[in-house]
Amino acid sequence: MHIVELLNSRVSQSPDKPFIFSEADGRSYSYLQFARAVNRLATLLSQKGIKKGDVVSLLLPNSVEYVIAYFACWQLGALAGPINSLLKEHEVTYVISDSEAKALLVHTHFLPIIEKIRPQLTTLQSVITFDNESDATAGIDEGVFEEADISQGDEAIIIYTSGTTGKPKGCLLTHGNIVGNARQISEWLKFGPTDRLLTIMPLFHMNAVSVTTMAALYAGGSTVVSPKFSASRFWKIISDYQITSFGSVATMLSMLLTTYPNGVPDGLNTDQVRFAMCGSAPVPAEVIKRFEETFGCLVIEGYGLSESTCRSTFNPPDTRRRQGSCGLPIGNEMRVVDENDKDVEDGTLGEIVLRGENILKGYYKNPTATAEAFRNGWFHTGDIGYRDRDGFYFIVDRKSDMIIRGGENIYPREIDEVLYQHPAIASAAAVGMPDDLYGEEVTAFVVLKESTSATVEEIITFCQERLADYKCPKTIRIVKEIPKGPTGKLLKRELAKMI
Repeated sequence: MHIVELLNSRVSQSPDKPFIFSEADGRSYSYLQFARAVNRLATLLSQKGIKKGDVVSLLLPNSVEYVIAYFACWQLGALAGPINSLLKEHEVTYVISDSEAKALLVHTHFLPIIEKIRPQLTTLQSVITFDNESDATAGIDEGVFEEADISQGDEAIIIYTSGTTGKPKGCLLTHGNIVGNARQISEWLKFGPTDRLLTIMPLFHMNAVSVTTMAALYAGGSTVVSPKFSASRFWKIISDYQITSFGSVATMLSMLLTTYPNGVPDGLNTDQVRFAMCGSAPVPAEVIKRFEETFGCLVIEGYGLSESTCRSTFNPPDTRRRQGSCGLPIGNEMRVVDENDKDVEDGTLGEIVLRGENILKGYYKNPTATAEAFRNGWFHTGDIGYRDRDGFYFIVDRKSDMIIRGGENIYPREIDEVLYQHPAIASAAAVGMPDDLYGEEVTAFVVLKESTSATVEEIITFCQERLADYKCPKTIRIVKEIPKGPTGKLLKRELAKMI
């Protein structure tokens, strides 16, 4: 089954059932109303020349419009290309240009960025302002476009995910990947038509697309889209919309504990909440314990990455749940291997490798990276962990030096390269340091060139002008030297000991 067939089946079964709610302004769409909105936008895109195999970049805030945009692309057999709205201009330029996007759906808020870089976006044929779907598609008939011949193996999303070296890579996910992962999540967590999920994670990440949007669709349930996480309004939203489950990261749980130390405010009904789904970075055991005690809400941890569409594991939402573990595989195959790709014994550290219907097709225009990632027939995650004797998996480190700050993946080399551009810096190394709120924060160690000077404030400002805010070092340590190994490689693990 591909995505269009899945939506059509829900429309056929429950046309009048509410599917998606806009928390920002109170709008709601039944399955049938949503499908009609999708078809109107698909018609507009078709009129702009978009056809099967084309890429449509999406630069939008969390909204119902974002979800409609995804499905309109899929209706045409086009690829949706979500853009992280926190990126700087040159980063947005790279993502749009590398994906060879032919059209861009953009919210007015982001138009100034696009206007500045428009001359560099040579593949773009159309820039479409998409603030409100009814305004953007006014006067357009539904379904006036040529239906594409879509199969499970056709590409549906190109989402950019950085690696430990080089530029970000375009991760190609198929219709089969997306529907398969939605089924895995929905069946594992026992979602059904009565479930109503809350999307507060950004829709430019696969977490929100898979866990609280596509899983809701697969289950025949509904989803509520909120513009962004607000600790002060969170429990009221849960109560008003009778949310049964929501996606989160450790930072959100910590902020809720700080905002509501005595539990859910009086007068709100949250009895229907089954659990919080948490991923992107391990949640400290103490945070889970306090959250569950304070709010009476289970925290179900999972593990995955963009290359696995989203989730590959989840803790069981029952008494088997094991704190500190990312859980059990939810339908894909999973192993822990040594440097020769041989299985290691339970309890022994190794690299996590994956195989299954939720694993990406490959990296766009990057056969070398694809071949390396899929060596010996398994996708190599670069994450280090182990499996216990009961089959539960534990992630303990990253083979790469990736930093995860509040659910956002940050790759140190990108920061290092910016730091090296500073005229006073001789060498630099960015690392993640533990942080109570965000899980990790970026700290950079720098060595200054002889006879030069630079203040911490100057270096931070230099980074802020060239990196998305969440990637910028919050702390700069000016040191005399950075530890190196015998080959001259910087020993980043030694840097933590210097603080």
